[in-house]
Amino acid sequence: MSLTPFDADRPPERPRRRRRRNPAAAGSTEGRRPLDAAGKRRGAGADAGDREMSLVGDMEFESYYGRPIVKAPPWEEPIALYLFVGGVAGGSGLLALGAHASGRPGLRRAARLTALGAIGVGTPALVVDLGRPERFLNMMRTVKITSFMSMGTWILSASGAVAGVSALIEVDRLSGERLPLGPLRPVLHSLDAPAAIAQAGTGALLATYTGGLLGDTAVPTWSAGRHDLPLLFGSSATLASAGAALLLAPGPELGPVRALAAAGVAGDLLSMHRMKASMHPLEAEPLETGRAGRRLRWAERLAVAGGVGAVASGLLSAGTAPGRSRVRTAGRVLTAASGLALLGASALTRFGVLEAGLESVKDPRRVVEPQKARLAARRAAGTFDDSITTGA
Repeated sequence: MSLTPFDADRPPERPRRRRRRNPAAAGSTEGRRPLDAAGKRRGAGADAGDREMSLVGDMEFESYYGRPIVKAPPWEEPIALYLFVGGVAGGSGLLALGAHASGRPGLRRAARLTALGAIGVGTPALVVDLGRPERFLNMMRTVKITSFMSMGTWILSASGAVAGVSALIEVDRLSGERLPLGPLRPVLHSLDAPAAIAQAGTGALLATYTGGLLGDTAVPTWSAGRHDLPLLFGSSATLASAGAALLLAPGPELGPVRALAAAGVAGDLLSMHRMKASMHPLEAEPLETGRAGRRLRWAERLAVAGGVGAVASGLLSAGTAPGRSRVRTAGRVLTAASGLALLGASALTRFGVLEAGLESVKDPRRVVEPQKARLAARRAAGTFDDSITTGA
């Protein structure tokens, strides 16, 4: 099947003519009876074992030489790590802007330092997967808006730059403005608000563009979920950033984080359910079976546990009476456990989606049968001008 922009201009095909049967044999079954060993037509009373039999049995689809139809991308564990920490950095950038605007310095500091640390881990992971460091630099020689990979390189670089500025401001504040900045200190601190806004903007792109990157490939499971993967990865980034904040930010400033965690859990579960429902059963199968399926099931369990724990820990930590110190301690422990659960859920989601896509290319049925089903659905809807193999 070939799809081009010019197929819509192709004139409709004429009905194919049926081949005429030989008139001499049209009125009789003599011409349709098989020949025997002597070259004569077999009679109607021949034994059942002598009648003509089908020479082709039940067919099972296979690709040439048993190889996959679609070649899997050479992405391994470093890319999975990059997907995870990219979500942590992107979500933390958004969280830092909210903390800056609402006057929560402890939460702002934790989110900014977390974002910089995550980018510091993700960039080497991406370079390791590329094989040679100069390949990363070569990707920055051009700007190709239609390429998720090209734009992703620039998004990562821009996000790292503004995260570095924001983190440097926080470190200078922590040191009592003792860093040897000299006359650059007023200039640096004047960039506080602009850097917060820029970090939030680049963070939103960093958290979601990887979903578009996966969906832009020919891998069956990723391509089928291309409309929902950015939303899923955005929700996963929300879980990761909320989990990191629950571990690192001071307790009195965690109210918005707990609400963000609950919203992230709802978004994660709904986007995953919607993505599976929009897929062909063969395309959704890798998300539900094998190691990828186990990882995604555990991701859902940890997300729910982390969201419930984050809300419950807020209720426990709200106690102020002296006799409720044990309750507050239990609330802090539950807060930390909830943060770890949310981080684990985000990591398992990214790892599971990546592995499901790599698994989906191994079975040729997952490539061919969904395409045939979509073509049949378009034909049933009366659409015949988007494919050469329209039929009469």
